[in-house]
Amino acid sequence: MSPGAIALIMLGILVLAIMIGFPVAFTMMALGVGFGYYAYYQPGTEFLDNRVFSLLTQNTYGVMTNDALVSVPLFLMMGYMVERANILDRLFFSLQVSLRFVPGALAVATLLTCALFATATGIVGAVVTLMGLLAFPQMLRAGYDVRLSSGVTCAGGCLGILIPPSILFIVYGAQAGVSAVRLYSAAILPGFMLAAMYIAYVIVRCVVNPRLAPPLPKEQADVPFWGAVKLLLMSFFPLAILIVAVLGSIMFGLATPTEASAVGAFGAVVLAASYRALTWVRLKEAVYLTARTSAMVCWLFVGSSTFASIFAYLGGEALIKEFVLGLNLSPVVFMILAQIIIFILGWPLEWTEIIIIFVPIFLPLLPHFGIDPVTFGILVAINLQTAFLSPPMAMACFYLKGVAPKHVLLSQIFGGSMLFVYMVIVCMTLIYIFPGIATWLPDLLYNAK
Repeated sequence: MSPGAIALIMLGILVLAIMIGFPVAFTMMALGVGFGYYAYYQPGTEFLDNRVFSLLTQNTYGVMTNDALVSVPLFLMMGYMVERANILDRLFFSLQVSLRFVPGALAVATLLTCALFATATGIVGAVVTLMGLLAFPQMLRAGYDVRLSSGVTCAGGCLGILIPPSILFIVYGAQAGVSAVRLYSAAILPGFMLAAMYIAYVIVRCVVNPRLAPPLPKEQADVPFWGAVKLLLMSFFPLAILIVAVLGSIMFGLATPTEASAVGAFGAVVLAASYRALTWVRLKEAVYLTARTSAMVCWLFVGSSTFASIFAYLGGEALIKEFVLGLNLSPVVFMILAQIIIFILGWPLEWTEIIIIFVPIFLPLLPHFGIDPVTFGILVAINLQTAFLSPPMAMACFYLKGVAPKHVLLSQIFGGSMLFVYMVIVCMTLIYIFPGIATWLPDLLYNAK
């Protein structure tokens, strides 16, 4: 059997093991070491005298000393601290009051809250669950359509994958050899464009069919102007200033992502303390969740690096590249095919597994098709929105179902989410046709070619 065929068997076993439910990081390490031992084996040598063990050690050390990954636990700490400090309910209420005269006010306030909160956390499950507990019941009590309310909650909660400071772009940048700073600047316009499309869609639907979102009761809408301003000053602007300071310092070169993430984590702690929500229990929970998620990301990198090294050594990467190039695909067809594969993978897999395991298979092919890796990364991030929202494995829908009232059916949540999937597809199409939506800002700031 040829080494390339063995590499494909190795990839097939990995996919099968992931589908069964084996831990991804340790499965990749085990396959990398097992197949690597075979690849590097030389007759007559001692059992431990095999280069695969040196490879595993070097990869582990390389990941743990990777400067780009230092910002991951700090951004996670910022997000978990904001989440645990109960800032979301204050934020939602202030936006609800401020937007009381806008059609579909509660839905628009939900989307704006999700966009800002997702910017601070980037954790899809947390945002969807929290908004499912806070905003979703309020929309139902106000007489909002169940499907519209479900779609707004799920779609808004997924924006954290795309809007910086998303952890996804740090991981993708490390894999693609692209600066996370450039990826952040490229994601800002597409991220807020998608959020604006969601908001415009909700307002138009509520204007056309007011029964979908009845006006707020008079007692909720009867708030003085300066009262609404005070609420915004106390809840919206502090968090917004923290986020703008973190992103602005990164984009304008005032700080590295690591430095800015440290300031963001400290700022989140200060913000929680100012709201009198900083307790030992909440701080301990945030630190624990940060350590657990950071460890998962780091071990995924170790496993991915070991697996990818052996896969390439056996010729699997060259075999796939030769096969794809032999199909004589046009850049458009290649891009569509790659995005369809990523979309399907998004049903059973988390975004970390997709970015670390499968996206690197496409990266060596990008120069041949003349595709900018920055634009490709933005499209992948947008694409993962659809994976979280599309049945039958729409994870955002299951997050919401877990906290929704019992009378809300999963089919209703699926139906509401699918309405927003179409807008995600439109957004991806626009960015592919007009890549300047993603590349204009990094070109302007960093004089990229």
